[in-house]
Amino acid sequence: MDMQVFNVAQAMAVAYDAPAAWIAAIIAKESNGEVFATANGNKLPLIRWEGHYFYQRLKGDKLAAAVAKKLASPKAGGIKNPREQADRWYKLVEPACGIDTDAAHESMSWGVGQVMGAHWKRLGFASVADLVKTACSGLYGQVDLMMRYIKEFALLDELRRGDALGFSRGYNGPKTPASYARDIERLAKEFGGEVKTAGAANMLRMGMKGAKVRELQALLNRTGAAVKVDGDFGPTTKAAVLVFQRKSGLAADGVAGPETMQALAAYRVAPDEQLGVVGPLQTAEARQGGTSAGTGVLALEAAKQVQPYVDQLNQTADKLQSLASLSDLAGYATAALYVAGGLLIIGGLVWAAAGWIRSRRTVGGV
Repeated sequence: MDMQVFNVAQAMAVAYDAPAAWIAAIIAKESNGEVFATANGNKLPLIRWEGHYFYQRLKGDKLAAAVAKKLASPKAGGIKNPREQADRWYKLVEPACGIDTDAAHESMSWGVGQVMGAHWKRLGFASVADLVKTACSGLYGQVDLMMRYIKEFALLDELRRGDALGFSRGYNGPKTPASYARDIERLAKEFGGEVKTAGAANMLRMGMKGAKVRELQALLNRTGAAVKVDGDFGPTTKAAVLVFQRKSGLAADGVAGPETMQALAAYRVAPDEQLGVVGPLQTAEARQGGTSAGTGVLALEAAKQVQPYVDQLNQTADKLQSLASLSDLAGYATAALYVAGGLLIIGGLVWAAAGWIRSRRTVGGV
């Protein structure tokens, strides 16, 4: 990373009381080493077009025009971004601004931090045009935009702790691959930063998943919070932990350590009450039937899929009893379908069992 980038990271470190190495690591990861787009000799911010945002912001003739020009789609990812940044500016942004400039600017992510224009009000700008002006002002403006987002979405604590897992979950959402956190951690070390937070299961924090997180969420709901008990420690769970910690006079850091869990124990019905435990058929793998992993469906669904073909073949075989060879063929095919159905059943059950085993663990290390 060049000195200009690191100098900007150091300036932001002072402004936001966060380690420069971690800010530099995020810039490096989010930008993949590229901090400007060049189009017709002009240096422009890096952008990404989100056609579903544009779709949501338009109505009537404007929406029809955007769909016709393949600039808007009701589906996230429905409009593909050209590989080259210059093409994104001239093939997407320019024609979109011709339809509705503000809606277009809100439908893009801006700068090295890939911050959506739609957040302009929450980030303290008077208009989306002001956000765009900041992003286009240079590298400092891009990083300032990124740091505003990190502060507003309560991720400064994760940076200050050197918590790559928690930061990556809060910054990029529940589907962020584990490799993102590992990359942030590696880059921060390269820039001289410290990694202070271990992935211990008794220190539940953002980015962790599993049984103990479900238990935490269930207890938080008994305190008056409204958290989905899904075993995913995300921003909503962190916010509920912070509220409980403040009410209980504990250090408010959004991490559910031993003191927080001890305070939450008062909300148990019985000391040995087991919260957050799910049955074998209540996991996501069981509900999806294993189709996401290509292992087939669960027993009932597999049987439903196979049985109509078996019935048809048996009926055909009954009609063709005088033709032994054809009847035998139908019998062989029927047997093959039963075998295939059995494999689907076994595959689905194995996938569901694996999901149940995973549900009983708590994971979160990077």
